[in-house]
Amino acid sequence: MVYPDSFKGFQIEDPKNWTEFHLNDLKPKPFGDFDVDIKILACGICASDLHTISGGWGEQHFPLCVGHEIVGTALRVGPKVTLIKPGERVGVGAQSYSCLQCRQCKADNETYCRHQLDTYGAVWPETGIVSQGGYSSHVRTHEHWVFPIPDGLSSEKAAPMLCAGLTAYSPLVRNGCGPGKKVGIVGMGGIGHFGLLFAKALGAETWAISRTHSKEADAKKMGADGFIATADKDWNEPHIMTFDLIINTASGSDGFDLEKYLSLLDVHGKWVSVGLPEGSGQEVKTQTFMTNGCLIGASHLGSRKEVLAMLKLAVEKGVDSWVEEVEISAEGLKTALTRLHNNDVRYRFTLTGYDKCFGA
Repeated sequence: MVYPDSFKGFQIEDPKNWTEFHLNDLKPKPFGDFDVDIKILACGICASDLHTISGGWGEQHFPLCVGHEIVGTALRVGPKVTLIKPGERVGVGAQSYSCLQCRQCKADNETYCRHQLDTYGAVWPETGIVSQGGYSSHVRTHEHWVFPIPDGLSSEKAAPMLCAGLTAYSPLVRNGCGPGKKVGIVGMGGIGHFGLLFAKALGAETWAISRTHSKEADAKKMGADGFIATADKDWNEPHIMTFDLIINTASGSDGFDLEKYLSLLDVHGKWVSVGLPEGSGQEVKTQTFMTNGCLIGASHLGSRKEVLAMLKLAVEKGVDSWVEEVEISAEGLKTALTRLHNNDVRYRFTLTGYDKCFGA
C-alpha cells in the first residue's frame, strides 16, 4: 500500500450479499489543510452498519466500507490543524464534516448542519469520492470530528462510545438528566446499555424498559434502579406519570404500544427517540400525548463539546462499555454482523487486531 494515496478496507459490494466482505483498495478524499490521517486500532460495530449494508435503509453507494466508531493513532495532520497532534490516540464517530459556519454549527449543533457528511457513505463535494468507514486500515477526517481519547479508556471500550455512547449521552444532557430526575431507557441494546450507564453516571434514578425480563440481571449490574418488562400484564400501571425523561433506543417497532410508553411521563415529560427502526414506525395523533402534555422529539449524535465531556465523564465515573472483541477479517466480520442481525450480542462488538490484518 502506498500511504497515504490509498487505504485498504473491507467492503460490501452488493446488499444482496451483505455478509460477503471483500478486502479492497480505498481512495480517500484529497488531503486538506484541516485533515487528520488516522491509523485505525479498533472500531465498534454499529447497528447502522447492518442497516446500511443489508439495504434496510435504502440505496447506498456500493461498494462500501462501513464502521463509524473508530479509535486509532493520528499519523499526519494538515498545516492548519490545531486540535490534534501526530502520535495522539484519537477517535472518530459517525460524522466527519459540517460547514462550521452556519447558525447551527456556531451554536454547538453542528450535527444538525445542513451540510453535514457521514463518516461512510457520503459523497464529498467537488470530488465525487464516497467516504469509507472504519473496517479499514486508515481514515481521513476533518480535525473538528477527531477527538483525543483519554488515557483512562481502553481503545476497545472507547470505540463504541463514539456513536452508540454519544447517541445516548447527548439527549440525556440536553434534556435535564441528573440528580432528582427519573429517567427511563427503552431498549437494552448497544445504545440502550450506554443510556443506562450514562444516566446513572449523571446522577439520575434510572430504569430500564425492555420487552422481557431476559436482560434484567444485566441492567441491574449496570446500575439500573428499576426494570420494567413490557410483556408483563398492565406493565405501565404502577409507573404512570412518574418519569421526567424517556430515551427510546429501540431498533424495532413491531407491537410497540406508544400510548402506554408515553403514559409513563409526567406532565410535559419528554420522550426522545434515537433508534432508527426500518419500516414506517408508529402512528402519532394529538390524542396520543394529550393526557399528560408530554413532548415527543428525537436526537441525532452530538456535538464535539459533548463528545469530549462524555469521554471525561466516562473516565471520572468509571463508565465501562460491555464489549466483545472480534478480530477484523472477512470471516470475523461475517460472523459478527450475522450475530448482530440475530440480536446475539451483549452489548457491543469491537473490531481489534488491525495490525495483524493490515500490518503495523
